[in-house]
Amino acid sequence: MPRTAARAKAEPAPLPEIEAAASAALEAYLGHLANVRRRSEHTIRNYRTDLEDFLRFLAPKSIAFDAAGRSTGRAYLSHLQDDEVAEGSIRRRATTIRGFYGWLDANGVTLCARPGDSMLRLRYPKKGRHLPHFLDVEEAERLVAAPDAETVGGMRDRAILELLWGAGLRVSEASDIDVRDLDLTNLQVRVTGKGDKTRISLFGEPARVALRAYLEDARPHLAAGAQTALFLNRSGGRLTARSIQTIVRNAGVQAALRQGVHPHLLRHSFATHLIEGGADLRVVQHLLGHSSPDTTQIYTTVAHRRKAEFVGDALQKARDVEQRRARAE
Repeated sequence: MPRTAARAKAEPAPLPEIEAAASAALEAYLGHLANVRRRSEHTIRNYRTDLEDFLRFLAPKSIAFDAAGRSTGRAYLSHLQDDEVAEGSIRRRATTIRGFYGWLDANGVTLCARPGDSMLRLRYPKKGRHLPHFLDVEEAERLVAAPDAETVGGMRDRAILELLWGAGLRVSEASDIDVRDLDLTNLQVRVTGKGDKTRISLFGEPARVALRAYLEDARPHLAAGAQTALFLNRSGGRLTARSIQTIVRNAGVQAALRQGVHPHLLRHSFATHLIEGGADLRVVQHLLGHSSPDTTQIYTTVAHRRKAEFVGDALQKARDVEQRRARAE
């Protein structure tokens, strides 16, 4: 085969062009996410990739972006399934597309008017609900005790771990906390969660002790100028969410925990321990920043399962004692 022919065969097919009106609408939407919703560059990049792929799917079918309905969206999701795209990725794209069309609708763009075919109704079949993993109290205590509290970095890491477990924060929320958001006297911290919603979360005495030690004995060694962030890196800048993830993971290794540890595992543990302790579901919902009680309800299931396991273990131990007694007689 001639080398020119081989090269031509290896080149991928050109991507379909996105119509100008669709491209302009996409840029306006991404601008809204960046400037109004304050989404991160990483999030904007993912939205762009997902939506450009969908708009290119429309192009060869000669379907205008504002004429596409739920049936078209379903055809796109089916196309992704045929290409063996991961289920989680397909689910994310469905949500992204629906959000884009919701913004178009809210901004007066006339969308597909076919009855019952609105893109705003695009859904991906719900996946089976998996119960979240969590640490028991003894494991969580080992985790927060893992960093060396005699060093500057260790005091900071212990404060982070105590706050993640003690207040049930998302990793992004912990990264965004400023010193002024912390109220050690009243054991409170103000955080900004999903949808830029601000809430007050509570923490306990162990977190207060660790945070005070960090603020008094460690943070002054890290601070560079008038830095407002609570948790700082070695250069004096705000500690990123990714760095906090690494700190949590390394502490899990130091504590010799059997399962991989990540910040959301501490959030699950916080909620489960509260429910097991008899906390009201609505209180836990508020502390976690959940918009719906249905999201928080899963921790009740986890607590009930744990209780059943404890009862089962106790019954099995009683049977073992009876069997040993019977053999001795």
